[in-house]
Amino acid sequence: MDSAKLYSLPGAYFVTRAKKKNLAFERIYSNTVDKTTGLRCDQTIRLKNYYASLDYPDNLRRIKYYDKEHDKTFVFLTNNFDVEAIQITLLYKYRWQIELFFKWVKQHLRIKVFWGESSNAVKTQIWVAVCTYVLVAILRQTHQISISMNEMLQILSVSAFDKTPVNQLLTNPNYKNENPDNPNQLILFDL
Repeated sequence: MDSAKLYSLPGAYFVTRAKKKNLAFERIYSNTVDKTTGLRCDQTIRLKNYYASLDYPDNLRRIKYYDKEHDKTFVFLTNNFDVEAIQITLLYKYRWQIELFFKWVKQHLRIKVFWGESSNAVKTQIWVAVCTYVLVAILRQTHQISISMNEMLQILSVSAFDKTPVNQLLTNPNYKNENPDNPNQLILFDL
């Protein structure tokens, strides 16, 4: 289905952030806003750029919001004209929280690929990774281990079948190979 038909599906709404300050549009109508809520404007607009207007020929809603806490102004675009302007800003805020959660998942849970494509497989893999992370965090707190979570996870991943007790494995500052002169691996070439 091409993008020109996708936007006109009933019940298909989007909220996105307009990052470019030079967004070419013409204002068709302005709604009144309560500026005490942080709203600065609620406008009905039409895109002026040739290619953008071909991709999206219908009117859009442009909402400008000032976030007092972070001292930033945001501009949102949506095709939803039915809800209050402040709800559009909250929808984007909640969507952004989801983005931040997935960023945290990528950075901390080390999920490189999903082993399954179904919703259940993805949820299961995320929950297993979250549970593992929480268990390691509890272990770190309980034993007052000073190394970082990443170091702990790395040590645990390479010593999964080691019989050393976990508290000794993580609290011993010299956890590297203690006898490098007597390796188990054969030497192929004499240098």
